[in-house]
Amino acid sequence: MTDATRPGGPALPQERKLVTAIPGPGSLERLDRKKAFVADGVGTTLPVFVVAAGGGVIVDVDGNSLIDLGSGIAVASVGNAAPGVVSRVQEQVAAFTHTCFMVTPYDGYVDVCEQLAQLTPGDHAKKSALFNSGAEAVENAVKIARVATGKDAVVVFDHAYHGRTNLTMAMTAKNMPYKHGFGPFAGEVYRAPMSYPFRDGLTGEEAAARAIDVIDKQVGAGNLACVVIEPIQGEGGFIVPAPGFLPAISAWCSANDVVFIADEIQSGFCRTGAWFACDDEGVVPDLVTTAKGIAGGLPLAAVTGRADLMDAVHAGGLGGTYGGNPIACAAALGAMAEMREHELDRRAREIEAIMRDRLSALQEQHAVIADLRGRGAMLAIELCRPGTTEPDAARTAAVSAYCHAHGVVTLTCGTWGNVVRFLPPLSISDELLREAFDVVAEAFAATT
Repeated sequence: MTDATRPGGPALPQERKLVTAIPGPGSLERLDRKKAFVADGVGTTLPVFVVAAGGGVIVDVDGNSLIDLGSGIAVASVGNAAPGVVSRVQEQVAAFTHTCFMVTPYDGYVDVCEQLAQLTPGDHAKKSALFNSGAEAVENAVKIARVATGKDAVVVFDHAYHGRTNLTMAMTAKNMPYKHGFGPFAGEVYRAPMSYPFRDGLTGEEAAARAIDVIDKQVGAGNLACVVIEPIQGEGGFIVPAPGFLPAISAWCSANDVVFIADEIQSGFCRTGAWFACDDEGVVPDLVTTAKGIAGGLPLAAVTGRADLMDAVHAGGLGGTYGGNPIACAAALGAMAEMREHELDRRAREIEAIMRDRLSALQEQHAVIADLRGRGAMLAIELCRPGTTEPDAARTAAVSAYCHAHGVVTLTCGTWGNVVRFLPPLSISDELLREAFDVVAEAFAATT
């Protein structure tokens, strides 16, 4: 894909341009205001203040144009100002901004639910409920599973990230910065070992048997409402379970009246080269949670699943004042139309080919890159002390800092903070993507 053919066309110059140091004087001035008025607990990865973004670039107040390999953490998959999103949002804003679907409904909410029934895995009857954030979606999926099964316990996995509410903090594995000091957390949440091929060397079937053994012994299927899992873990380090792991866990859930919930909040909507990561092995979840890439940057989330499960909750038991806001619904319909029109699932696979080729070459040159993993436009490298599996968080931070200083937005993640993840917008051009990885290569050479 070239600049001229990317979704949205070349309205914003698609270039890396450094006018000042990063951050520049305009951003530094605004950081002083942030310090004065924004709580310190709200951190930032790259302290530049944005005035425009789109395609594959972010432009700051100082005129610097940075290549975006983060997409706002997989949110701006269709770009930051996709025409199909912008036009529908403008039309909806002019009509009405809010009525609350629980008071007076509107077509946009139902239209989004209809689209989700068509797009999510499986051809069974499906229904949805809309919310504002991924954490809300996960929490409501657990509520639905508990009502439908009459059971209480929830199983999650090592390295999982599910959100920042009280229940989803309990479900999240990593303490700092997500859980530290915020307890006590919700009860009846249990953790099973994840398939982590780089570190455990197990087949998918072996890893599933290990996890099921823990679940049987520590929880018991008779007490278990649901298993919640990211098909590809996000914040935990882009961990891709070994083939066979997800199907085995799903089959065990089906055999034991346990709801299988796929958290596709980061991996959904074409990000992995398919509409949903579960599609890779044909896994059909009972419930799917989505957010991030669903609405081109506006806050929207959903729980979609088997109609009988979704209908188990009493009237009024699901909802929220802003859930399924009409503007966010308009954005989601525009985003999904962009995904279809530009075949962004296919585009994610093209992006993967470019990134994987460059990262494989870097792995051959730099022994610190211990693992390369992911699918589609959701790839990561794990950095360890050469010849070991000892995490190298310091080198990871140094590589990312070099990229930031040289005009490329990168994100880190992982339980040990030793993973660099790559989540470019699916609207990025090949030229810009290649230039970004030239900088990534420089970063490794400069930080040896």
